[in-house]
Amino acid sequence: MGDRENLNRLRWRCTRRAMLEMDLLLGEFLDRIFPTLDPEQVDAFVTLADMEDLELWPLINGSRECTDAVQAEVVALLRNVRVK
Repeated sequence: MGDRENLNRLRWRCTRRAMLEMDLLLGEFLDRIFPTLDPEQVDAFVTLADMEDLELWPLINGSRECTDAVQAEVVALLRNVRVK
């Protein structure tokens, strides 16, 4: 599978969420910040994107701490995304 196809699949997972807030946040992150991530952070983001909204949202809003250091870096980046 090519990089473009993988990115399209990831975009689909990020923008077809149960929560509209997650659609907007993850979509904006994918457009603006994802291209700047290193490979380890990319893997962490993919893992986060595979989570259900009810698991991911508490990490993003800070009501639950992330136990993985690299995922925590990506969550910190997600927290700083400003949706248009």
